[in-house]
Amino acid sequence: MNNAIARPPPPFNEPVRSYAPGSPERASLKSALTAMRSEEHVVTPYINGRHVETGVTEDLFAPHDLDHRIGTLHKVSGEHVQQAIQAAMDARHDWMRMDWIDRSAIFLKAADLLAGPWRDRLNAATMLGQSKNTYQAEIDSACELIDFFRFNVEFMARIYEDQPINSDGVWNRVEYRPLEGFVFAITPFNFTAIAGNLPTAPAMMGNTVLWKPASTATLSAKVIVELLEEAGLPPGVINLVPGSGATVGDPVMASEHFTGLHFTGSTGTFNHLWQTIAANLDHYRTYPRIVGETGGKDFIVAHESADPIAVATAIVRGSFEYQGQKCSASSRVYVPEALWPEVEREMTSQLSEVKMGPVEDFTNFVNAVIDRKSYDNITSYIARAKDAPRVEVVHGGSYSDEEGYFIEPTVLRADDPHYETMEEELFGPVASVFVAPESMSFDDVLTLVDETSPYALTGAVFAQDRAVLAHATDRLVESAGNFYLNDKPTGAVVGQQPFGGARKSGTNDKAGSYVNLLRWASLRSIKETFTLPTHFSYPFHQPDENMAEEEVAERVNGA
Repeated sequence: MNNAIARPPPPFNEPVRSYAPGSPERASLKSALTAMRSEEHVVTPYINGRHVETGVTEDLFAPHDLDHRIGTLHKVSGEHVQQAIQAAMDARHDWMRMDWIDRSAIFLKAADLLAGPWRDRLNAATMLGQSKNTYQAEIDSACELIDFFRFNVEFMARIYEDQPINSDGVWNRVEYRPLEGFVFAITPFNFTAIAGNLPTAPAMMGNTVLWKPASTATLSAKVIVELLEEAGLPPGVINLVPGSGATVGDPVMASEHFTGLHFTGSTGTFNHLWQTIAANLDHYRTYPRIVGETGGKDFIVAHESADPIAVATAIVRGSFEYQGQKCSASSRVYVPEALWPEVEREMTSQLSEVKMGPVEDFTNFVNAVIDRKSYDNITSYIARAKDAPRVEVVHGGSYSDEEGYFIEPTVLRADDPHYETMEEELFGPVASVFVAPESMSFDDVLTLVDETSPYALTGAVFAQDRAVLAHATDRLVESAGNFYLNDKPTGAVVGQQPFGGARKSGTNDKAGSYVNLLRWASLRSIKETFTLPTHFSYPFHQPDENMAEEEVAERVNGA
């Protein structure tokens, strides 16, 4: 019997470990990374609580060491997807009726397991499979995912506590039902935390889920599935279905039980999925919820009052951490002519200290980009920039795929603020700078920032003048869903900076806040009446005292 009105443990942001030389966490992670590198990993679909070897396989390689085969990925067929849909629908009845306290306990346990014995394993999988350095893996696959689990439980409790008022003789309440069907989660390669959050946030609210991870992040996805197994997640609640987009997506979108999309990826893919959903509306049992975070062309804009060293540092960190493969990474920079010489000096000085290489060497700041397609796309932009007449390669520009997909941090100065690298999303270690001439006002620069890109994900303004910060905040009100003052536009923390953008950057449903959790609930209002009426009439139907009905009628007619 559970009759407690329980409060979950207060959430807190998981402390980030330093992994400094000589620290126990450094030795422990190195050991885990060595052990994981020595294994042949078999990554399989996970359907109804079973790991399924399909026989349709592809090899997995470390992006920074193309001679090192990580293991084998088993990909689903359409039949496996149908089995996963059935598993999700079969699990739905019991899962949605499980007490929210019990559902919460599963994810709180997962958070504590990840903070403790599972931390090295998931960090190592992210480092090896996705070529993330130690710190980038720690803040992502450990801390941020732990934070999602803990804070989402808090957000869920807060949602359930939000109840309507009552009147005399009536008790009103709201049920936050899961959606009527299953949710489809499509997750990217660049953040293990996003990959873990997109299926678990709807599941926490009582939904069952099909989860399609990026093929380049399936090793960490495998570890997340095993983590949730140990935490006690019942079979069928989250079903892992790795495979090609059409093989997985077509049967999912064709199912009458499809009820929601939780997506992070490219704008083009999101548009295609939305159009497919729209074309199938007559087939679905209910209108699906669509939540997506897509592309970005994120900016740093500096005012002449800005601290040039702070601006330079923000460019280096904001543009080149994790090889610029963050949807929030700064890839276009606007600096006034008077400030540029000092910014350039400091930026190139810091970049000259940056080391690039495999993740196993903890001194490397930059590692490999994720795969051949990404490498070819990014390097094609660099090659064209080298030949462009009004573009200067300020730093970098070198690349090699002999050992891994390595691209040197590259800074381009473009005289044309509409040059292709100032406008188009590259998703790699390339930052383009427009140096605004003295004849251009700061307002004109802000107009450029606002109108250049169709995206509106993140952006940053640097200035010491408070009036400038206030003015830029107002002028750029719709240019970024996450807006930073005197800080790089990356590194949103769960519970502190809810993350998401609008325009072509997505639906801005803010991962890391209660807003996202609310999207996975379908509300039912319940009114219970204790004092029942016994006749249809209301007091206003009654005649005035001491006045015959005939007299009332005469007065009304006379009026």
